[in-house]
Amino acid sequence: MTTYYLNPIGLAASPQGENGAAVRLAGGMTYAGRFALIGREGGKVVSRALYGVRELEAALTSLPEAVRVQWDNLRRAPAPLQFGARTVRLDQPQVMGILNVTPDSFSDAGEFLDRPDVAQAHAAAMLEAGAAIVDIGGESTRPGAPAVWEGDELKRVLPIVERVAAMGAAISVDTRRPVVMEAAVAAGAHLFNDVSALRHDPRSMEFAAASGVPVVLMHAPGEGEDLHGGGSYADVVLDVFDWLAARRDAAVEAGVARERIVLDPGIGFGKSLADNLALMNALPLFHALGQPVLVGASRKRMIGALSGEAAANARLGGSIALAMKALDAGVQLLRVHDVAETVQALRVWRGLRDEALTDFGHLPS
Repeated sequence: MTTYYLNPIGLAASPQGENGAAVRLAGGMTYAGRFALIGREGGKVVSRALYGVRELEAALTSLPEAVRVQWDNLRRAPAPLQFGARTVRLDQPQVMGILNVTPDSFSDAGEFLDRPDVAQAHAAAMLEAGAAIVDIGGESTRPGAPAVWEGDELKRVLPIVERVAAMGAAISVDTRRPVVMEAAVAAGAHLFNDVSALRHDPRSMEFAAASGVPVVLMHAPGEGEDLHGGGSYADVVLDVFDWLAARRDAAVEAGVARERIVLDPGIGFGKSLADNLALMNALPLFHALGQPVLVGASRKRMIGALSGEAAANARLGGSIALAMKALDAGVQLLRVHDVAETVQALRVWRGLRDEALTDFGHLPS
């Protein structure tokens, strides 16, 4: 059986740039005028056809149902995420600021662990700088990091959730443990960001369905404690796409409302430098899954590998470059350490996109 993938390959800043023959990707500020329809059998690509928008629309009735579904998904605007009284719109990109309360975070070396006042001040600074969401995590997920007992994770996370909730912020909790999910939601969190995509504990799926709380499902190839293991791919982009589709479908089947599911291709998790670069280049394809897309590439190892082994806290330039790549691809959520700098880059990008809608060089009517 052939599996099909409809990949937007001709991106534009405005429909005028394609003489109107472009569609708005996922209700955002990126347009696509050309598409590659890829067919795969047994893990191998067996076909590739190129279409413009009008050619594709004319051919849809003769193409498989899966292609028509992906076409609809590519043009679907995701519903806003509801965070209590706060609404986070996804018709424009949003920034999620990272707040790690761990002793061994690769990026902040435990700066906020057991220092709730400092952590709260950092959260406030990120919100003031323009973060729409604060993502609080109590377990390092870097390669080789030791597992954390859920009691320790609760002790790290809950006091910060309570303080940030008192500020009226939209809060995500980065956890794969249902006990932490439930306690964090009770303390004021609004979303949980699960690096295991609800696989670590079967009770996580049950809680996700029963709680009504949005969830991020991230791709990681490993099982159990080692999420970075087993990263072998026939084609990393298409394999990750299929994996995320399967996890989305499993969540929906378990009772998680589809409009509450966000997908993350898992940059840096069980992937080589080449794998990560391929995924970043293929981000527009993931809109064909019909869910909001989150990308967390901030300060990742791939930046160091491409910049003379720069330390994690010296990867701002690379982080901004990857954020801009994600923005051009229409990604809705950027998970970052350097909020002020990323928001500034996003606002400049947004200004360029707004101006592109007026275009130039057209004949007068």
